[in-house]
Amino acid sequence: VGENQTQVTEFMLLGFSHGQPFFFILFLAIYLTTLLGNSTILALVSLDPHLHSPMYFFLSHLSCLDICYSSVTVPKILANALRLQATISYGGCLAQMFFLMWCAGAECVLLAVMAYDRYAAICQPLRYAHSMGRGVCVVAATGCWLWGMLDSAVHTLLASRLSFCGAAQLQHIFCDVPPLLKAACSNSRPSELALHVASVFVGLSPFLLVVVSYLRILATVLRMPVATSRHKAFSTCSAHLLVVVLYFVTANLNYNRPSSGYSPAADTLISALYCIVTPMLNPLIYSLRNQEVRGALRKALRGRGM
Repeated sequence: VGENQTQVTEFMLLGFSHGQPFFFILFLAIYLTTLLGNSTILALVSLDPHLHSPMYFFLSHLSCLDICYSSVTVPKILANALRLQATISYGGCLAQMFFLMWCAGAECVLLAVMAYDRYAAICQPLRYAHSMGRGVCVVAATGCWLWGMLDSAVHTLLASRLSFCGAAQLQHIFCDVPPLLKAACSNSRPSELALHVASVFVGLSPFLLVVVSYLRILATVLRMPVATSRHKAFSTCSAHLLVVVLYFVTANLNYNRPSSGYSPAADTLISALYCIVTPMLNPLIYSLRNQEVRGALRKALRGRGM
């Protein structure tokens, strides 16, 4: 195995068989929109005192994760879109996979923490300042990043032990665990098992926490006597709930594949939706559906104009 591994110096990425100029323009537009949107969220949360609350503290971490998500994959995609043969070095592939899985694991847990924050704010308002104090928020956010890094380190270590025979080809446009497992000619059962275990502890468990949090939020909101209070509670949760559904659905499709797998085109599309398009949509969802973010943005633009 070690001998076979040393012979693999790079992977050919076969997801770029056609339409390179179109891919370049499309992904460049998505990347610039992602950077602009998430950087705007980070700036607004940092500068506007009205956004110095736990919800927006976690939102700033989500924006940071989304910038990292796109920056791990898209620049290399743009470079390969302009080449006759799309490739990535062996070390670059493992590094790309490591940071991609790190962001994925951290974002799953962070979305669950954000759901709990909404639960605490709506269902336990008198205890909210204590239960979601500054120290608690910092520890929770740090835990999300460390949990994602630990999960990623396990997947990357197992992937580094895979061997590849002949021409190392990935039916994809970037490096991820599923295409690496598909291309390996050595025993990939440990990596497959780790992926299934991670889907439970890193994917399903946070998702169930989100579901429980929102069921309790729904029960509390429906008991509110005033319609305006119900509307305000729903408005603070709707953006996050939309982000959660979008993220977990695409993540599940990406990592819990049918035994027969997807076609190369479907595989590329699902992965692109999961880790390239979703980071672009998150700030748009929050800015369009959140009155406080829209207000902070209008105030910032007026101040800029003055």
